[in-house]
Amino acid sequence: MIYLDTCVEGMDLIAALEQVGDWRGEVALRYVKDDDRRLSLSVYMLLQNALEREYGITVRPEFDFGPHGKPFLRDYPNIHFNLSHCRGAALCVVSDAPVGCDIERVEAKVDMDVCRYCCNENEVEAILRSGNPQLAFFTLWTRKEAFLKYTGEGLTDNLPGLLLTPEAVSARFETYTAEDGALVYTVCR
Repeated sequence: MIYLDTCVEGMDLIAALEQVGDWRGEVALRYVKDDDRRLSLSVYMLLQNALEREYGITVRPEFDFGPHGKPFLRDYPNIHFNLSHCRGAALCVVSDAPVGCDIERVEAKVDMDVCRYCCNENEVEAILRSGNPQLAFFTLWTRKEAFLKYTGEGLTDNLPGLLLTPEAVSARFETYTAEDGALVYTVCR
């Protein structure tokens, strides 16, 4: 299931810190900016809510981490989740199988140097031909990021060819765009 919070800016930090407990509160407070603290708290609270709604789990989750740093639930290794956030929005996905997700705010302009660095020639051409290059780029970027988070490998130097790998070709991607076009997010299974 997908859980999305697009009202992160309005979060009451004090109330949220009380809700998540000491460990996650300390993690959130390591951030300097209140907006970053809210995002950290929001994704965790989305996970808490998802675990309660989907699995009846009401205890605060404890994490362990895979070899490349991907978190998993220490006491529930068969429940998979992934978290992502961007300015003003937080995303959580829970599943019975490995999953990855990414959310991005669609910026007004695509940095073509970044685009050419992380996209192959066909992808760059498709972005430039698109009626909405910004949305096309961020859609592609969320797919790549969601796939990397799905595999747990983290960033790679093969970003241009990433979605052409056999594992990526066989993965299932679900991409969503906010009604106002300001956000795009992808789930990879």
